[in-house]
Amino acid sequence: MSDLPRKAVTRTAKLAALPLGFAGRTALGLGKRIGGRPAEMIASELQQRTAEQLFSTLGQLKGGAMKVGQALSVFESALPEEIAGPYRAALTRLQEAAPPMPSQSVHAALEKRLGPDWRDLFEEFEDKPAAAASIGQVHRAVWHDGREVAVKVQYPGAGEALLSDLTQLGRFARLLGPLIPGMDIKPLITELRDRVSEELDYALEARAQRDHAAEFADDPDVVIPDVVHQGSEVLVTEWMDGVPLSEVIADGTPEQRDRAGQLLARFLFSGTARTGLLHADPHPGNFRLLPGKAEGTGPEQWRLGVLDFGTVDRLPDGLPPLIGAALRGALEGDAEGVYAMLCEAGFVRESVELDPDAVLDYLVPIIEPARAEEFTFTRGWLRTQAARIADPRSPAHQLGRQLNLPPAYLLIHRVTLSTIGVLCQLGATVRLREELRDWLPGFLPDGDGDGGGADGGGAGEMAEDGEPGAGESDAGALHPSEYGPADGLADGPADGAGEEPADEPFEKAAGR
Repeated sequence: MSDLPRKAVTRTAKLAALPLGFAGRTALGLGKRIGGRPAEMIASELQQRTAEQLFSTLGQLKGGAMKVGQALSVFESALPEEIAGPYRAALTRLQEAAPPMPSQSVHAALEKRLGPDWRDLFEEFEDKPAAAASIGQVHRAVWHDGREVAVKVQYPGAGEALLSDLTQLGRFARLLGPLIPGMDIKPLITELRDRVSEELDYALEARAQRDHAAEFADDPDVVIPDVVHQGSEVLVTEWMDGVPLSEVIADGTPEQRDRAGQLLARFLFSGTARTGLLHADPHPGNFRLLPGKAEGTGPEQWRLGVLDFGTVDRLPDGLPPLIGAALRGALEGDAEGVYAMLCEAGFVRESVELDPDAVLDYLVPIIEPARAEEFTFTRGWLRTQAARIADPRSPAHQLGRQLNLPPAYLLIHRVTLSTIGVLCQLGATVRLREELRDWLPGFLPDGDGDGGGADGGGAGEMAEDGEPGAGESDAGALHPSEYGPADGLADGPADGAGEEPADEPFEKAAGR
């Protein structure tokens, strides 16, 4: 495979061919239907061919195209089985692999960023990449002090490619709708485009990863590899073996699935409470299952390895207490109280008046996993939720279109939805309520347990306007200026620990 296609005209031509292919297959399908073939059979065949073309193209281009493919892959569980079945493999392939960058390009990038004597930094360096993703690929190596390391090298021209891809994909995003029924893909692409600068800044990623590694250094359940060396387009971290989560999804035992699901849910809530950062890229390629520290331990002692901190949401006071308080109120059936909280936080605009009982009816099926002491996440359950909200004839669809998702909650919401998608891919039985009690601020009544971590104050206080306590104009996003220039190289740990998207209707911003 050749290097990352860098010329905008080449990438644009490949992406522009996608809607033409979609239109051609639709016309072909109409002809077959006139000829007497069943509509359901034709629809399934067309969707299979569309998916094959889409994800093949996205995988070849990498860049922003690959990132959109990875983001879509976690929502596969929401598809009806007769649609999901034919192209589930095409989706999941994007989670662990992409065409590699040639060795000469890797060497040139390392020489440019680490100097002409870059090989002296390594005892060994494997030219064949161990993993390749949207904007860079990872090589296994041995650092000069004997540590096994992962060397992430950014693709030349990745920034230009990201912006070009996302702009082009945004122009025909609505044509991708049939791939994930009920999901509006355009807000997802807009958000990814708004965070390009963060994704490309390895200094930003190194800081976030160091903060996580320090906090979870002695944790029995979560493992974060530390940063060894960092440059603007090269990031060296400790190597981490383990079973990719995608393999557990495909072939894992029930015990492995349940353990992975429990740890994934725990990291979602505890990570933010403990570090003030939300890991915002929860697709399966970024997680590993590692055996317990003691020899011969079973899946119940396995640990979750977490990779890739290129996209994080900065929430120094933790998740907003509104989330926990509204969830608790909904579980208790307090329609008026929940409605008041949603109005105060901006989920219901001042110009809109809704029936509190109807809002509660909309929310109750979605929060079902938090009601029981343990809940089994399944594709069937997620498909039911997606169908209920996507059907234009349903009351849930009509009400959802009147709700609003404030920008400060957009990334939190997407990460939560994506994590639920992965839990459904796993088919895991998870004690979600246990994690909410331990880590979600506001979920427990005042004075009843910690509700946010060991210090009892995991998320601080809600600001007067109902937004997260940080009150950041960039919706809590990390900004490169906080950490200084990205080009300087730094061995060992550092000292210390975009533009905001416009308001979207809740249906659209929620990815529906």
